[in-house]
Amino acid sequence: MPMSDNRINDAHFPSLRGEMRYDEPMSKHVSWRAGGLADRYYLPADLDDLACFLQQTANEPIYVIGLGSNLLIRQGGLRGTVVALHARLNDLRLMEQTESSGLIYAGAGVACAKIARFAANHQLVGAEFLAGIPGTMGGALAMNAGCYGSETWEIVAQVQTIKRNGQRMTRSPNDYEIGYRSVKLLNLSSDEIIPEWFVGGFLRLKRGDAAQSREKIKQLLAQRINTQPLNLPNAGSVFRNPPGDHAARLIEACHLKGVSIGGAMVSPKHANFIVNNGTATAADIEALILMVQARVKRATGVNLIPEVRIIGDARRLTL
Repeated sequence: MPMSDNRINDAHFPSLRGEMRYDEPMSKHVSWRAGGLADRYYLPADLDDLACFLQQTANEPIYVIGLGSNLLIRQGGLRGTVVALHARLNDLRLMEQTESSGLIYAGAGVACAKIARFAANHQLVGAEFLAGIPGTMGGALAMNAGCYGSETWEIVAQVQTIKRNGQRMTRSPNDYEIGYRSVKLLNLSSDEIIPEWFVGGFLRLKRGDAAQSREKIKQLLAQRINTQPLNLPNAGSVFRNPPGDHAARLIEACHLKGVSIGGAMVSPKHANFIVNNGTATAADIEALILMVQARVKRATGVNLIPEVRIIGDARRLTL
């Protein structure tokens, strides 16, 4: 039976200060509003608490999430612990400002749209595109999120990470192989092959006109509203754009707009979005992703690569 106690002052997790929930419905925490249960769901009090937690859970799976966009959790749920950083690692500060530039620090749990507004309000330009990313700083760093012709790592000066053993690191862009929706650590030695997560980023931005920056954000948000199905639960773009083309164009060319499986539907508004009409299960969504891939591959020869991350068990085992 599910455990009802959401406190962590028990024998399993001594000395922690955050909030632990058991058998947590992940449909409440992902933007598709579908998915199974997580064995445990932890909201750390702060970075020190997160480090302490990681040190005490060395032998179980850990999944770190922000706003739960760009993520599909299968109906069988997740074994181990989901660590939720949104509104937890939420430090947002202006570190320095010169006549030509400024440096902002954003914790992994800060919403990207908030960073865009913060930069504009401090006469810093170049982060406006972040207003169109429905996630947090941590997720944007992990996948080099981008839109409207810009990508996250174009403005990154340094990042802070935390290893599975609780060790904290400061890294530069030179430590990573950065590509389209891809970020990978370079030159790992045998003692560095330890899971590691982003906990914050330093963004270097140019000085500019605050009013123009705010107006650009306003225009980008209007464009997003006009072109994306924001009235229904979705996870943003489902597939990466193939080289020299757009996933949405290929999907639309295959006449897949409006195609449904269960409560999941290829959006009639934007072909690279799959929406939850209100009754979709994670299985419906995954089946539709696979159908779209197969149809596009058969018709065009292009293998669409999912941009969304799919994790978890298809079925939950019961004893």
